[in-house]
Amino acid sequence: MNREDPVLDSKPPNDMLPYRLITGKDDANFCRRISEALALGYRLYGSPSCTFNGTDVIVAQAVVWPSVVKE
Repeated sequence: MNREDPVLDSKPPNDMLPYRLITGKDDANFCRRISEALALGYRLYGSPSCTFNGTDVIVAQAVVWPSVVKE
C-alpha cells in the first residue's frame, strides 16, 4: 500500500465500522454491495465463503478499512 494514500489515516465514512462482513444471495445485488464497499475505500479481507441453503448460494466476504490492517 502507498503510505501517502489518505484512506490509510482516515476513518470509514458515515460512521461505518472498519470491519464488515457482507453476506447475501450470490447475485448482482451482492456483487454491487461489494463493489460499493471497494469504491468507498474498503479492501477485501480473506477469501469469500459460500454455502447452499437448499435454494440459493449464499456468499460472505469480509472487507476492512485499510488503516486497521497491518501488512
